Amino acid sequence: MVASEVKSLAVQTAKATEDISRLIMSVQQATSSAVSAIERISGRMHEIDSCATSVSAAVEVQSAATGEISQNVASASNGAKVVVSVLGEVSGAAAQTRHSAESVLTASQSVEVAAGALRKDVEGFLSRVAS
Repeated sequence: MVASEVKSLAVQTAKATEDISRLIMSVQQATSSAVSAIERISGRMHEIDSCATSVSAAVEVQSAATGEISQNVASASNGAKVVVSVLGEVSGAAAQTRHSAESVLTASQSVEVAAGALRKDVEGFLSRVAS
């Protein structure tokens, strides 16, 4: 009876060993699949990191360009203010020139009237002296 029990235990041990071997193989396959999945995830994370770095660099470039545009707009605004100021000065100078021209015209008209009167007086004088 002992031999049959030993034989039965040996069969059970062999079955248990086969079951354990199958479980170990299953765990190894699952581990291999997990390692492959982790490698794929790691690859995707590197791709995402690369994209994020590219986006970050593009944002920095865009920010710098926006700053430069802002400076150019401010400079153009200052230039426009200078032009408006200069145009105001030109307008003032043109008004002064017009006023001066009107004064010169009035003076020349007065001189013309005086010259006409002087001519009449000289002609009258000469005609009295000649007669």
